[in-house]
Amino acid sequence: MKQPLYVVGAGAVTAAGLNSRQTISAIRAALSAFEDMTMAEPFGTSQVVARIPAHWRLRRTQGEWLVNMAARAIKEALGSDDPGVAAATALLVTPPEAFRSHPAFTDIPPRDFLAALIEATGLRFHPSSRAVDGGAGVCVGLVERALALMEEGAAQVLLGGVDSLINEIDLARLGQAGRLKADDNAQGLVPGEGAVFVRLTREPARDAALVAAIHGVGIAQETDTVLSDRYSQGRAMLGALRDAVSGTGPSEPDIDFVISNGNGERYGGWEMLITRPRFYRTRREMMATAYPAMTVGDVGTAGGALALMLAADSFVNGYAPGPVVMCEVASEGGLRAAAVMARATVR
Repeated sequence: MKQPLYVVGAGAVTAAGLNSRQTISAIRAALSAFEDMTMAEPFGTSQVVARIPAHWRLRRTQGEWLVNMAARAIKEALGSDDPGVAAATALLVTPPEAFRSHPAFTDIPPRDFLAALIEATGLRFHPSSRAVDGGAGVCVGLVERALALMEEGAAQVLLGGVDSLINEIDLARLGQAGRLKADDNAQGLVPGEGAVFVRLTREPARDAALVAAIHGVGIAQETDTVLSDRYSQGRAMLGALRDAVSGTGPSEPDIDFVISNGNGERYGGWEMLITRPRFYRTRREMMATAYPAMTVGDVGTAGGALALMLAADSFVNGYAPGPVVMCEVASEGGLRAAAVMARATVR
């Protein structure tokens, strides 16, 4: 990256909280937002999920539900009701990946999703705003695109994603693949849902004592994805991690802890078991690692921004185990991304 970007705000809606503070507090306290849900197919069976409690009018359709979640998180992350602030802010949104045929896109075609989302906020955003396919990994990868947008005229960028795995299509395909957590499958994922956005700027706020700076990102495409019949050997994630520390920012020996969007699946555990010893070569007594999915479940495309939000909050509020973190984020479709972040003091 040409220069660091600063995380100066966030907004979230998850099963653990209806705003960023509630969500982060639940993750810090190691609470669980899991519950049993009775399935329609197979009829009467039970599935562990992390579902947001909401009035039925907010989720009459999957498309409407995603838009409502994202609009709420965006308005929180923006932190201002001033139309001028919104007009100078670019939105970079990652909706559910196209290959999943998410039922939300039956209600709102992918080409219309961004427009529907902006309309729901009641605000007007910078014309460079975009919705980008690719999952949680692409959300982190878009950090460099956010920097370019600000160089081209946007004052700031809201970067994030919205998703729900709690729908008949995703539950059916995950169940058929044996990937859901169940009594007979401890190494399965818990379907979740949520929207998370972070606010990025080129300069930190003048009144901030501490801020979180993103110093480098890396992305790579894994060919042996969880959708294939092979286990990943970690080549793409290793490449992403190395690219993230290839600049002038922190390097591998400086990293104090990790935040991962790992969801408990055997596939992901195997991948990181191979990858981490090949990248983290400096001797450590322990590598502290946070897994937000233990609280909110697998939130799909929202997992990238969730990792960035949690990292930034840990620095600003003083509970990070050290001044440098690596965010490791994987998309179901195979994209791997890494972002190295550090605590920064504003003078």
